[in-house]
Formats: sequence, C-alpha cells, structure tokens
Amino acid sequence: MKNALLFLALCFYSFPSFSQDNFAPLDVYDLEFATQPQFSPDGKQIIYARSFMDIMTDRRLSNLWITDISGKDHRPLTTGNHNQRSPLWSPDGKKIAYLSNESGKTQIHMLWLDNGQSAKISNLQTGVSNLKWSPDGRWLAFTMRVKKDAQSFGNMPKKPKGAKWADAPKYIDRLVYRSDGSGYVEESYNHIFVMPTEGGSPRQISNGDFNHSNPEWSKNSQSIFCSANRQKDWEYDQRNSEIYSIDLLSNQYTPLTKRYGPDGNPSLSPNGEWLAYTGYDDKKMGNHLTRIHLMKTDGSEKKALTKDIDLSFGSMLWDDDGKGLYVFYNEKGNSKVGHLNLNGELNNLANNLGSSSIGRPYSGGQFDVANGNIAFTQSTPEQPSELALYNSSTKATSTLSNLNDDILPRKKLAQVKEKWFESSFDGRKIQGWVMTPPDFDSKKKYPLILEIHGGPFTNYGDRFSPELQLLANAGYVVLYTNPRGSTSYGKEFADLIHHNYPSNDYDDLMSGVDAVIKEGYIDTDRLFVTGGSGGGVLTSWIIGKTDRFAAAVVAKPVINWYSWALTSDIAGVVDYWFPGKPWDHQEHYMKRSPISLVGNVKTPTMLLTGEQDYRTPISESEQYYQALKMQKVPAAMVRIQGASHGIAAKPSNLLAKVSYILAWFEKYDKGGS
Repeated sequence: MKNALLFLALCFYSFPSFSQDNFAPLDVYDLEFATQPQFSPDGKQIIYARSFMDIMTDRRLSNLWITDISGKDHRPLTTGNHNQRSPLWSPDGKKIAYLSNESGKTQIHMLWLDNGQSAKISNLQTGVSNLKWSPDGRWLAFTMRVKKDAQSFGNMPKKPKGAKWADAPKYIDRLVYRSDGSGYVEESYNHIFVMPTEGGSPRQISNGDFNHSNPEWSKNSQSIFCSANRQKDWEYDQRNSEIYSIDLLSNQYTPLTKRYGPDGNPSLSPNGEWLAYTGYDDKKMGNHLTRIHLMKTDGSEKKALTKDIDLSFGSMLWDDDGKGLYVFYNEKGNSKVGHLNLNGELNNLANNLGSSSIGRPYSGGQFDVANGNIAFTQSTPEQPSELALYNSSTKATSTLSNLNDDILPRKKLAQVKEKWFESSFDGRKIQGWVMTPPDFDSKKKYPLILEIHGGPFTNYGDRFSPELQLLANAGYVVLYTNPRGSTSYGKEFADLIHHNYPSNDYDDLMSGVDAVIKEGYIDTDRLFVTGGSGGGVLTSWIIGKTDRFAAAVVAKPVINWYSWALTSDIAGVVDYWFPGKPWDHQEHYMKRSPISLVGNVKTPTMLLTGEQDYRTPISESEQYYQALKMQKVPAAMVRIQGASHGIAAKPSNLLAKVSYILAWFEKYDKGGS
C-alpha cells in the first residue's frame, strides 16, 4: 500500500527523485511528535499528547501516553484516530481531564486512572480551550466562544413555500469580520465557563461583548482571574487587555491592572497571595519585549521582574515554594526554560525546546515542572519533538521518548551547522544555519537555496524542520538566518526595522549568501531564493534589487502594504508597523512595498499562496503575478486549494508547496540535471 501511495504522490507532485535512504516526502506522514507534557501531582509520572498524521485522511491526530520520569513504563492511555489533547491531572492525581473529538466535536472527557475508564462529560456546541481544574477538584474552568444573536438588516418579503431563493446576504459592520483559518465569522466572543467535574451544564461567568482568556483559579476556588479587553473601543485597540478577578457567586469584576498595553496569562503563587503575569507598556512599536510582572491578588505591589533582562518571555509556572518561576524564552535562536527568582535573576536550565510543526524551524515548545524537574518537548535539527526531562538533582537532561526510532535511524538527514557572519551594511553579527545534503562533499559544487522566515518579529533556530529537510534532501544547500528584526537578540536588534521594513535586512541576507559562497562549495550560477509571509515580502524585495538568483518562489507575500492594510485580518497592526494610516503616509507605504520595485525584476518568479489566506490575502499574490506578466518576466501562480496562511496545516499541502518550489527551481537550474 505504501509503495502505491508513493507512486501516486510522485505522479501528483512531480518531486525530484529521492534516494530510498534519504528523508523523502511521504516520510513526513510517518513522523510523530511529543506535545503538552504534564506531571502528576506527586511528580513521578508524565502524561503527554503523542501527535501523528493519518495519511488516508490527511489530518494531524494525537493520543495520550504516560510514562514514569525514568522513561521506562511508557504506555498509551487512549488510542484511535482521534484528536485527544490538553491532558490535565486532577489535584488528587486520580483522574485526567482532556479534550477529544472522538464524538465528532471537541468535548471534555474524563479518564479514571484506577480502572482506565473514560467518559465524555460535556455536550458543548463550540470548541473548548484553556481547561483548568479548581484547587478543590470539584470544578473545571474553560473558555468557549459564544455567538451573538444576529439581528436582521433589511426587510425581505417572505418567500413562497418551496421556493429556492438565493442565500441571504451577509451584513457586516465590524472592523474584524474574517479570520485566517476560519474564514468569514459570525460575531462571537470568548467567554469563561465553569462546570462540575462529574459533568453537567456549564455556567458562563464572564459577560459582555468582550473576549476573555487564560482563566486561573483563586486558592479557595471562589473566584477566577483572567485576561480581557473590556474597553469600549476594544476592536480598534485590541492589545489593551487587563487582568481581572471575577467572583463566582456575584459575577462581579474587579480590575487588577490598568496600564495601556496587554496584560495576560495570570499565574497564582502556591500560597495564593501573588499573581505573576505577562505584558508590556504599549509604545506602538513593531516589537515589544514581553515582561514578567508580579502583583498581590488585590492588584497592589506591582513590579516588573524582568525589566533588566533584554529578552521576551512566554509561558511560566511557579516553583513549589513560591520563591520564583520557571519561564519560557528564546535566546539566539534557541528556545529555553530558565528559573527566574523574585529579584529578577534568571538561571538557564533546559535548552532546545521545540514544537510539533512539520513546516519551518520556528520557535516553540511546552514544559511542565514538579519537584524542580522539568518535563519539556525537545527538538534538534536531527530530532523532531520528543519528551525530555531536566533532572534538578543531577542537573542533566535525558530524552524519555523515542517516537521516531522506527524511521529516522535508517534515513540520511541533512546536516545543520550554525554560522555567524557580518552584515555588509553595518558589520553587525548575524546568526544563521547551513543545511548540507546527505553525503555532502565540500569538494563538489552545490546549488544554494536562501530560505527566509516570516514574522518579521520571530526567529528561526536549531530545530527539526521537515520542510527544509525535504529541500536539502533534494540536493540543495539550504541557508536560513535571523536577519535584523528577528527576535531573541534583544530589543535594539528587533527595533532596527521599526517603520523600516523591508530595508537593511536585505543586506543581512545577501551577506549570509556571500559568507556561504566563500566556503567554496556553492555554484554561483545556481542560487535560488524563497520565503513565506514576511519571508515572501523579503523574497520579492530581493529580486527587485538584484538578479543574482536563478529563480525565486514568493510564498504568501505582502506586495502592496496599502492594499494589505485594508484586506488583512489583522488591520490594527498598521498602527505598529507604520507611522500612520496608509492614506496619510502614501509615500512611506509605497517605499516599503515590493510592488514599487517590480520594474527591476528579471528573475523567474513563482507566487504560491493558500486560496483561503486572510492574513496575506491571495489578492497580494495576484497583483504581483499580473505585474510580472505585464513586464514579461517568466512567472507562475500556484493557488493551494483549501489552505489558509498556515499552508502546512494539512500534510499534503506542505508536500504540494515543497514540490512546486523544487519543480520551479529545477526548471531554471542552469547546471542541474
């Protein structure tokens, strides 16, 4: 069966030939990933979601597995082609609540560990997230979207019985009316609910036409802390959220923060007296450093714990004695967990956190903590996300799972080497990574692909990337970098592209290409460039400034900042990335738009975008494609059917993306076979 599927895939996607020993397209379906680790209350066991792909339905699925902290007693808790995720131990360690779609819709399930029985305990109409046990073990809190009753507009006559009229018009009067990955959405709001752990009807405790997130129980299980933007004009200022306390008896709101900027992710200290939370003072910068803050549960005695650390922080968990927090952060392209004491001193503990992405090597990963030990999802350039443990006694890290031992040990993978180089613009040190094909011989000459990350405020790193592995396994050297504007190198480095993107990030990228060429194994007539989203912006910018590349693939780009500002699902971001609205700054918008350079382009260029992309709508690609055709530049447009901005949401769409990139490069490869 598998050989037949391989034949069909090659027919559909026209992949170049891959050696049987190399990492090949259908191997992507065989990969598995560890996600969402959770310690038992006594810290002796870990439950996690084991993610896999079903080749027949083209879906990402997951089951729950459990192991002790030695990794020896490793076994499944659930099975089947379902999506079972977000496991949470009860405070007494006897039950596990989790989410599952095995009934056809995502619902809350309960698993009893003494007998292995499980049951669906909810009958909810919309998706559930942010599941949390109450400290007394009697309740579950979660968030769920609640649709606002639509009011008709216009007065249509009643149609005759049996008549087949056109669908009713959609009346839209909101700023944000569609969402990437969801399409055109009915007006709804994210609210907090509580439900008995024995099942029953959920009770909505938040109110109003506002979005609420990140519920956190109080010590006595009588109130819930959360993050919400309840400003009257929240739709036009979506980042200005506050931390609230909601009393469960009266449903009364008490605001605990009041500064301008996003405050979220409240986390209660073990003694119930302090809340840690994330946020920043909003200065309308393209990128802000997210700080960790501390306050009493009544909102008093606020202080910023990380104000002297030049890094952004994400998720966090209190240590057992309440004297500090374990925190997630990125530093120089590596995702890490460290311990932050209440004096703001950070001590790094665990490195190489990674996500379950089958796309590009972006930051990510999850962790949990018990008894000073850290369970986390670990990834390296040669290893997809596995369950790992940092042992606080030995100060050593061990890998507890081997989910891909059935495939990767017999596959040749591209090797990844870190490379620092200087930018030709100002001599700044830029970090990058070079992937060389299997059986690489430095005495031979290879084609080079420059692959550029999106964002732009994000980072690539030393993480497993099936997408880039496929490019390298096709015989290319692949260079990926973190040019100026990338995160994990401090505020000043990210701010270099504030109101200045794209700009000298072009020089950083070209300097990286030159640095690899100097190593002597690159054929300079066989240079190629591609990137997605912000990487698509930079790819189209590059070919407007140089014709050194033999071909380019511009994936899901922004081509015209003016039109993008009026069609993207993140309209408010223009207030951060630009000095003002497009009609007030037309010259600035056009100066930074790749369409302004289209008259210079000579490079054969393919556009590649999802049909349902509302983040960088396909109209951007259509503009550039038509402009290239008008200039008689060799051009093609690939429209990925059923795909949003996250093209790799379906594994087959990832394979389609890679196959078209390779076919385009092969078509214009002057020295290739």
